[in-house]
Parts: sequence; structure tokens; C-alpha cells
Amino acid sequence: MVRIACLILALILPALVAADVADVYDFSDRAQEQRYRNLIAELRCPKCQNQNIADSNAPISKDMRDVVYRMMNDGASNEEIVESLVGRFGEFVRYKPEFDSRTFLLWATPAIAVFGGLLVVAGVVIRSRRSGSESPALSAEEKARVDKMLADQDRPS
Repeated sequence: MVRIACLILALILPALVAADVADVYDFSDRAQEQRYRNLIAELRCPKCQNQNIADSNAPISKDMRDVVYRMMNDGASNEEIVESLVGRFGEFVRYKPEFDSRTFLLWATPAIAVFGGLLVVAGVVIRSRRSGSESPALSAEEKARVDKMLADQDRPS
């Protein structure tokens, strides 16, 4: 009987040790909980390439969720919380970086690419119209050959 109990314990114990404890936070109302969920969904994990801190299992994401919860309880606004995390981890934690001198190229690249593409298309169209409208003049010899061909074509066989 002791062996069976030890076997069951040996099978169950690793599962209990490996079980991850979910974040449990107490909120005063649903609005505060929704605000928390929105904040952690819009912040990126610094370790995970493209995952927000709500979905990430990285220890740094857990720390960031704790900071967000603690700052919310201390009465900080969303902007203060985000700026605090940006100050600590860098601009990378934002999914939508603010427009400033450092992020100008990031925001302007799509517009520059579209404008450049339109310029290339316009150049090709203008160049093709110019070359298509200019027909080379025929020399006197070429005109005579064309007239002869047309005359031969008009004669009945």
C-alpha cells in the first residue's frame, strides 16, 4: 500500500510543481479591471519579440504587470504608467510609438515609399508618351518603297 501511495505521489508531485500560478489581482470595480487589461494589452514584452505583457509568460512581463497594477492602485494615470515603463525599458514597449524626432522615419517611411512609387510611375508614363508620339520621318527612298508597295497592293492580280 505504501508503494502505491509513493507512486501516486511521484506522479502528481511534478505536475503540482510545474503548475503556473496565474496573476490574481483584486480590483475595486469592473472599470478598473478593464483599464488594467487595456494597459497590459497595449504594452509589449521587452523579451518577447511581438507579444504583449498580457500574453507573455516571461518573468519580465510578470514584473511589468505587477508594476502596472501597483501604479494603478497608487492612483497613476495611464500616461504616467506607460511613461514610467517606457523610461525603464525603452520605446520598444509601446506598440504605437509617439511621433517625435526619433520616430519620424518610422512614421514617414510608408508615405515616402508611396510618394517615391508614384514618382517612378509618373516618370515611366511621361517617358512612354514622349517616345510614342515621336514617329521618325521617312527618307525619300523609304517613301518611294512604301508608295510602290501600296500601288502593287491596289492592282488586281
